Amino acid sequence: MTTTVSAVRVAVHAPDPISLAGVTSGLRGRPELNLAADDDAEVRVVVADTMDETARGLLRRAARTGQARTVLVVSDIKEAQLLDAVEAGVVAILWRREAGADALSRAVLAAARGGADLPPDLLGRLLKQVGRLQRGVLHAQGFTSAGLAERELEVLGLVAEGMDTAEIAAKLSYSERTVKNVLHGLMSRLHLRNRAHAVAYAIREGYL
Repeated sequence: MTTTVSAVRVAVHAPDPISLAGVTSGLRGRPELNLAADDDAEVRVVVADTMDETARGLLRRAARTGQARTVLVVSDIKEAQLLDAVEAGVVAILWRREAGADALSRAVLAAARGGADLPPDLLGRLLKQVGRLQRGVLHAQGFTSAGLAERELEVLGLVAEGMDTAEIAAKLSYSERTVKNVLHGLMSRLHLRNRAHAVAYAIREGYL
């Protein structure tokens, strides 16, 4: 068997020994995961109560290295901090109260594959709230933006509501291939890392 060769290498950071032991224990022994040192990890799990300076420092360091993708497990996060986290390279966010071993393992695997695992209540509710705030600031300051293509805006709006590719295709009467091509073209053109980053970009620029 070559399980350990293909297993995702994951490092864990936590603010206290109890949290560290709990998360590490939940991930240890899973054949699809392999606990690793920080500089050898494919995915970094950062555990925090809030987005304090320690958590922000870890996220900034992860963004600078550009190697490990980051999964953030947090008790509370404000709307503006969510965008900061996404732009710092966080590809998955889990509430601590919901971050059991199974949910955390799924998030780590999704991150390793290059996907995002932001729950709908974060990707939809929080990002849309921030979008309203950002639009208000942009309009108050007199800024305008050249619009994205109508189809791109439609797809991004549904991504922000937490829909997956199949749901978006059904909603817009597109094929799943068309939805994937729209997102791929948008992310390639604007050098965006993933769907969450695309939504964050659209909100920052006042499109959503």
